[in-house]
Amino acid sequence: MDRTAYVYLVASGRNGTTYIGSTTNLVKRIWEHRNAVVDGFTKERNCHRLVWYEVHNDLEAARTRERQMKEWKRGWRLREIEGPNPEWDDLFDRIARP
Repeated sequence: MDRTAYVYLVASGRNGTTYIGSTTNLVKRIWEHRNAVVDGFTKERNCHRLVWYEVHNDLEAARTRERQMKEWKRGWRLREIEGPNPEWDDLFDRIARP
């Protein structure tokens, strides 16, 4: 069954540490990052600001895109963020609205 999925980037701050992931529940996943619910990279490096995301038709497509982007040079990822979000605003409130 196809289900909407997302690739996302969270950051510690503007031009800071970034983390890329994929999920089928973007609001829940970002809430987990923001509240340091799961131990690991984002908790250790304080990556809790949602700075970019992309919608896909299914999780496999999102995971494929995530793996591609993980191979990118850092500068490419930064340009991907700054295209739609030049100020590195936290987008969580925009997606969490009912």
